[in-house]
Amino acid sequence: MALVRALCAALLSFTLLGAPAAAGQPPTGPESVRDQYAKREVQIPMRDGAKLFTAIYTPKDTSRTYPFLLQRTPYSVHPYGADAYPDHLGPSAAFQKEGFIFVYQDVRGRMMSEGEFVNMRPQRAVSGAAVDESTDTYDTLEWLLKHVEGNNGKAGQWGISYPGFYTAVGMLSGHPALKAVSPEAPITDWFAGDDFHRNGALWLPHAFNFMVNFGKPRPQPTAEWGKAFRHGTSDGYEWFLRLGTTGATRQYTKDVAFWNEMLDHPDYDAFWQARNLRPQLKDVKPAVLTVGGWFDAENLFGALQVFKTLARQSPATDSRLVMGPWSHGGWERTKGDHLGPVQFGADTSAWFQAEVLLPFFLHHLKDAKDPALPKATVFETGANRWHRLEAWPPASAKDGKLYLQPSGRLSFTPPSPDGGADTYVSDPSKPVPFVEQVAIGMPKDYMTADQRFAGRRPDVLVFQTEPLATDLTLAGPLRPELFVATTGSDADWVVKLIDVYPDDFRNPDFQESGTPWDRTPNPMGGYQQLVRGEVMRGKYRDSLSKPAPFTPGQPTRVAWSMNDIFHTFRKGHRVMVQIQSSWFPLMDRNPQQFMDINKARPEDYRKATHTVFHDAARPSGIGVEVWSGKAHEPQMNTDGHR
Repeated sequence: MALVRALCAALLSFTLLGAPAAAGQPPTGPESVRDQYAKREVQIPMRDGAKLFTAIYTPKDTSRTYPFLLQRTPYSVHPYGADAYPDHLGPSAAFQKEGFIFVYQDVRGRMMSEGEFVNMRPQRAVSGAAVDESTDTYDTLEWLLKHVEGNNGKAGQWGISYPGFYTAVGMLSGHPALKAVSPEAPITDWFAGDDFHRNGALWLPHAFNFMVNFGKPRPQPTAEWGKAFRHGTSDGYEWFLRLGTTGATRQYTKDVAFWNEMLDHPDYDAFWQARNLRPQLKDVKPAVLTVGGWFDAENLFGALQVFKTLARQSPATDSRLVMGPWSHGGWERTKGDHLGPVQFGADTSAWFQAEVLLPFFLHHLKDAKDPALPKATVFETGANRWHRLEAWPPASAKDGKLYLQPSGRLSFTPPSPDGGADTYVSDPSKPVPFVEQVAIGMPKDYMTADQRFAGRRPDVLVFQTEPLATDLTLAGPLRPELFVATTGSDADWVVKLIDVYPDDFRNPDFQESGTPWDRTPNPMGGYQQLVRGEVMRGKYRDSLSKPAPFTPGQPTRVAWSMNDIFHTFRKGHRVMVQIQSSWFPLMDRNPQQFMDINKARPEDYRKATHTVFHDAARPSGIGVEVWSGKAHEPQMNTDGHR
């Protein structure tokens, strides 16, 4: 989402107005929507007098009543105009055919709605304000029930990404008509793990490219997006490196208030804590279907956290989880059959839309047959199959730990007393790229990208197992525990878990061509697929709110929890771990001195030597959850592995 046009295209797809239908279900087209639905545009008054622009699509078939299906978005309810119709309505064409009263609303202060927009507006319980997004949801539903004929008195809400946040907040509204919600890739915490930060490290191109466009002021309601920001190059590595410092971005954001607020709050202080949705997720009444993608580069954290937080804080809620092999919003925007060259074996998106999402809403909003969804419908990558589980992570998963060993080895056996250590020099002027390709932003397939280019650098440590004698399935969070030292007073610690394919592995879709002497080699032989990668900004190792320096040369424990995986490393594959201290420009550079990085000067960025210990006294490694799979019920086997 680097430029406004690209940004708009991506964001508008999340509103589903003008978005492509799920795979296998071609768009019905504006004329077909017009034939089936009547449209009207209204300004719905809120309790404080602000009016929110809302587009309502009502079925022309009045022989029965219909539930509302609401989406609230900051990304526009395009197309505007009483006679302008989108390509289709709802999450897929099947929703449009089934019949709902589709309602799309510009949230407070965005596009055509009145009021002031606040990014991830804190809830009233935190801010003390008279209104918040949950009250706006309540007031919207109340107005709809009274002013839209032909409704059956029930409502559902759904949304992806930022609209997923509004869905998660909407389920706190307490409106009795709201029976079912599906927060999909919802934002929950912009500092700990969603979108803009990972454990305090700024996700630089994603955050900047988004906010430099989205964050522009809107003096008055408008249906138009602002002027596109131009980088003048497609090389994000070079562009952000030339800036010199994170703070240098301010030259482009003088009128982007939230970007400057982000830089003014480098730690997890009250500004960010007020925007942490998790403490508010209590006593939720509607049924909840949380949806996420294992390779969602933006809000994987949010999906997992909403589900886990509901289980902990709202145990009576009918809460269920779906996790598929998708990038951000891929369950609606792609077939979900591959990401980059990595294959998943089937149209996972169409299956999800038809067998999970639509039946969920039909049951709760139209009294259709209970689809008997399990607690967790989860896709096992690597083996490429769906599972129906009654707990996530699986209750039968066993704790294990992959230990770093001398000579670049990796095993489940603890290291010996003389296991030693490895060192490398991290130079902020030559940071490790996060992808091999040239990109101005954050390519969605970076989360499955080949890591061979990184492992060849001297500032990246590589550890790997021998080829596996049997399949190894990991299901649940990853828990890095590193014992480290640095010659600086701060450092970033990036840990990547990688699936190394055999040298003779054949991509199921790969087709040889040409004569034997000019055939393209099999691109997946020896492929090093990123399964999960994450960072801990060292100064936040004990607290995101209270950073602390390293004592140069002193061994220090750095441990944290990474997002869950559900991945099988197949027989003959290897498990690899890479460790590095830069990942550029995906995350901002660390000067490797203890300081407010957002105020660093060019001369503050200095080389440092980092040490990772792996002996019996300091057994660095990654905690994992090993699953035998004996308790699983495969729902759909899509094995494309050969």
